[in-house]
Amino acid sequence: MAAPPDKIIISCAVTGSVHTPTMSPHLALTPDQIAEQAIEAAEAGAAILHLHARDPLDGRPTADPKVFDQFVPRIRAATDAVINITTGGSTRMTLEERLAYPLQAKPEMCSLNMGSMNFTIHPVARKYTQWQYDWEKPHIEGMEDLIFRNTFGDIKHILKVLGQDCGTRFEFECYDVGHLYTLAHFVDEGLIEGPLFIQSIFGILGGLGADPENLFTMRATADRLFGRKHYRLSVLGAGRHQMPLLTMGAVLGANVRVGLEDSLYLERGRLARSCAEQVRKIHRILEELSLDVATPAEARVMLGLKGPDAVAF
Repeated sequence: MAAPPDKIIISCAVTGSVHTPTMSPHLALTPDQIAEQAIEAAEAGAAILHLHARDPLDGRPTADPKVFDQFVPRIRAATDAVINITTGGSTRMTLEERLAYPLQAKPEMCSLNMGSMNFTIHPVARKYTQWQYDWEKPHIEGMEDLIFRNTFGDIKHILKVLGQDCGTRFEFECYDVGHLYTLAHFVDEGLIEGPLFIQSIFGILGGLGADPENLFTMRATADRLFGRKHYRLSVLGAGRHQMPLLTMGAVLGANVRVGLEDSLYLERGRLARSCAEQVRKIHRILEELSLDVATPAEARVMLGLKGPDAVAF
């Protein structure tokens, strides 16, 4: 299957809400660190920056718009990258909390998870005997008994208040084949118009494993449901699966996502010192595959975004 002639969009997920400070000294926690890593990732070639917020005192996930406001406008002023704000937040946040900053900011793009699911990394807690902050261990272990809620009603609400009312487009996060069918349902209902940007996610416990066969299945299912011309696939490989699966996805014509939200490592046994290190590595791999990397301006055209002048930050 030959790659299409389109350029490849590199997304960078800077910090997320899953990894904790003990797991890496390089994880961006404060507004300054998030801004610095995001700007450096954009300079390295990331066209889209996917952003979460952290409590600057102890690094725990937060949905506080006042914290987002300390780094999002700074990133916009320093780069032309597409700013993509999470609506997933964390599994412990209410929908109202998760939407507080996106509704204020009205960004060009937000993430949107396409189904409720078990989402956990609780086995990772066994690796650590000492934790930097008291909240970390119960946060990780407690994921075993949490459901990441994204009901049909929740999705419909987000599509209305952000998509229709604010002109925001979405990175549709699909952790399983069923999530593609959920996406197709909302397309059929007339609540979503293309081009679709589908972030296929592999390697999270509770979702699809990071097996090549699963990547082929997601690609073939999306082709069948939407038609190749009406969507753009992106690939996210969690943890150690990041670079191998992204490389395979790129060969199949998919876009790619890196960042310390998805993997703390650059290679086996070596922590990434920044998100930009991962961006530079996948950028080099794409170049060696003779694939061209999209600029932010090109990504905006490819995804039909409203443009940076239409946001509220």
